[in-house]
Amino acid sequence: MTDYFQVHEFQTNLTLILFFIFFSLGTLVWGPLSDKYGRRPVLLVGLTGYTIASVLCAVSLNVYQLIFFRILQAAGGSAANALATAIVKDMYLGRKRESILALVQSMVVISPAVAPVIGALLLTFTSWRGVFVAQVIIGVIAFTGAVVFQETLKLRSRGNLINTLGRLVVVLKNPGFSSLLIIFSMTAIPGMAFISSSSYIYQDTFRLSSQVYSYYFAFNAAGMLIGPLLYMRLSAQFKRFSIINACFAAMILSGFLVCALGRLGPWVFAVLLLPATIVGSCTRPPSTYLMLEQQKGDAGSASSLMSSCATVMGSVGMIIVSLGLGNLVLIVGALNIIFGLLCGGLWLAVTKRPFLNVVREM
Repeated sequence: MTDYFQVHEFQTNLTLILFFIFFSLGTLVWGPLSDKYGRRPVLLVGLTGYTIASVLCAVSLNVYQLIFFRILQAAGGSAANALATAIVKDMYLGRKRESILALVQSMVVISPAVAPVIGALLLTFTSWRGVFVAQVIIGVIAFTGAVVFQETLKLRSRGNLINTLGRLVVVLKNPGFSSLLIIFSMTAIPGMAFISSSSYIYQDTFRLSSQVYSYYFAFNAAGMLIGPLLYMRLSAQFKRFSIINACFAAMILSGFLVCALGRLGPWVFAVLLLPATIVGSCTRPPSTYLMLEQQKGDAGSASSLMSSCATVMGSVGMIIVSLGLGNLVLIVGALNIIFGLLCGGLWLAVTKRPFLNVVREM
């Protein structure tokens, strides 16, 4: 796109940076609106906007149009992301809710991992415009699903639009929810740091071809998919809190091993990072379940805050690895150590506080 439009690379990068910013902002709006107007209407409006914006991206005449249409695309597409967790809470209870969350979270964590691979594959036989055409097709499929989707919200919130959006503040004032939100959102930092730096690590540091890089990346991406499914197997025999404790310990150990031995070769790095990759996604189903349990109402607002904070924290990880602080292998390993210790320590502290619901159930 930089070559096609004959612009500076920074302008092209704005199509991604602003997409993430407005995607995060969009998730904060759609959730509260769905608590007032229902899940289905919000999905229909958001996915319609996403699909139309994707068409406009594909036919953009200059980079400024593309940037603007990408903003619209982010705002519309964030509706589905904001409501996924809320819909699960509407429909399921207890163990069944947690199992469905594991399935949903598997899709959530694998999407940003496989997207670059799919995009690279599309670019082998089409242009960047063709990538947006593919997104149009995805939008049409998602919109079709929203059309046949049956409303799951039984009790809608009241009040004007300002009061509706103000429910975000109400949810944030819940100390049990907000403390868990901070802790588990920060775990996205090392994960997204690896995803955004993986091509540089494998291709620049280890001198692998783009094709071989895709194999290594797929290996680590498989860990993201396995994590939530592994949790469901483990949760049948172990307590939820014990699994989360073990996950933080594994993240820290994996980070130390990556720092110590990860530069020996690509396969060493991939194998040593795999435990951190797995446990990073393994904590998502129980953490999402626990956050939902803290907030009995306002599921849409709670879902929005979870999605938005995870996206923001993931963006922080992307920024950190782009600062040129040194060897990326060491940075990825260090981030797993730092946030494993920080989040793990905060988690242990929070579980001892009386404001956290369901602690005594575990």
